[in-house]
Amino acid sequence: MRVLVTGITGFAGSHLADFLVAHGSAEVYGFARASSSREHLDRIASKIRLSVCDMNDGAAVARALKEIRPDRIFHLAGQSFVPDSWQEPQTTLATNIIGALNLLEAVRQAGIQPLIHIAGSSEEYGSVTGEMPIKETAALNPLNPYGISKVAQDLLGLQYYKQYQLKIVRTRAFPHLGPRQRETFVASDFAKQIAEMEKGKRPPVLSVGNLEAVRDFTDVRDIARAYWLCLDKGEAGDVYNICSGTGHKINEIPQAYLRHSRVKFEIKKDPQRGRPSEAVAVTGDGEKFRRRTGWAPEIPFEKTLTDLLGYWREKIE
Repeated sequence: MRVLVTGITGFAGSHLADFLVAHGSAEVYGFARASSSREHLDRIASKIRLSVCDMNDGAAVARALKEIRPDRIFHLAGQSFVPDSWQEPQTTLATNIIGALNLLEAVRQAGIQPLIHIAGSSEEYGSVTGEMPIKETAALNPLNPYGISKVAQDLLGLQYYKQYQLKIVRTRAFPHLGPRQRETFVASDFAKQIAEMEKGKRPPVLSVGNLEAVRDFTDVRDIARAYWLCLDKGEAGDVYNICSGTGHKINEIPQAYLRHSRVKFEIKKDPQRGRPSEAVAVTGDGEKFRRRTGWAPEIPFEKTLTDLLGYWREKIE
């Protein structure tokens, strides 16, 4: 079986590659831009095959698809940081929407019938006025350009399933975190600050934003396993929430780090760390996906945070 992961050098993509290599039954291929760092793949570099391919280059994507002819495709490539989508909305929309379109068109033109996973986001739901936790039937009401781009990917996947019978499964993953996450994301940002404090590279003051928001967090390694299962057991044309179903206040993150840090630190709010618009509380209903696949998160929230702190300690060293 040939498996292609777009965005394989990224946070979720590299963890999915780890899972696939450990799974052992697939030839793993990946798309990466020429400028992308390969550091997340160092340990498995000899076991995967990388193609330099920009998802915005439709001709390059088509050539690569015809050469690889994958049996399964996990589309994870794109701009994934919400604040960046406010700073560069054109880039976010172009990268995420046109990239997905190029992939689907390349599959169609190649005349192949792989199973295709389109990785969406809970940001598609945005401001939810109905019941919580959020089900897949909730209205899509994104609050930022990133969320808009993921809605467009989602709808493209549905359209290509209906129009061309491409075997596409869509997911809407709620926030995930763990080792290798960029420091621009909240838990990783806190972990990096603390690792720097422990090495004496910054004063013992943790700079934070809104700690009252509630989010449904899952470990990225559990998410990688869920992505595999969505194609293994999911139904083409359907969409699934992937989430823990448990809400955590952002304040739980620095409190956990206080328990595990090697230095005591003060928590100080920085008004510059807010977003232009942000939902107060977001939790998901993942029962549909669990019934279909049997998946459930296995890694406790606090272990995820300590593993993330350990990752930054190693990097700072």
